[in-house]
Amino acid sequence: MNFTINGQSFEAEPDIRTSLLDLCREHLGLTGSKKGCDHGQCGACTMLVNGRRINSCLSLAVMHQDDEIVTIEGLGTPDDLHPLQSAFVRHDGYQCGYCTPGQICSAAGMLDEVRKGWASHVSGDLDKPKFDDEEISERMSGNLCRCAAYPNIVDAIREVAEAEGVVDIALRHKAEVGA
Repeated sequence: MNFTINGQSFEAEPDIRTSLLDLCREHLGLTGSKKGCDHGQCGACTMLVNGRRINSCLSLAVMHQDDEIVTIEGLGTPDDLHPLQSAFVRHDGYQCGYCTPGQICSAAGMLDEVRKGWASHVSGDLDKPKFDDEEISERMSGNLCRCAAYPNIVDAIREVAEAEGVVDIALRHKAEVGA
């Protein structure tokens, strides 16, 4: 089977019951994504598949042969960090670091959702979305941090969202689609 992960093609023949997380970690040596609960409850295994964030521990690898998969290794490099990785460092958005890869992948997917104008459970006004700490926390609620670095994680995400003009993009998108 052929998989496209972080822009590279990989050949693997995993058992059909192998999760995407286990394919990456055990068969391909991409160990950045972590196995936390193995039940889809903690978010440590979050990856981006075709731009959408998923819990890779719950998704079978064979389902993703034709997909574009991005793990934490594909977001940035030590010499060229992704803006979220840099912001997590600046804001100390990690303590033990175990959940950090999933937090960063989830945040990247979440910011893309906001750019597209997608609402969350706490979006009070669907025509004029706001992007405050409550909104960030709700959208990131599937990613748990045992060290409780949540305020720092929110600060890091807010910094990147503001720097990239994510809220302005979301508002323009709503106006363009006539929502």
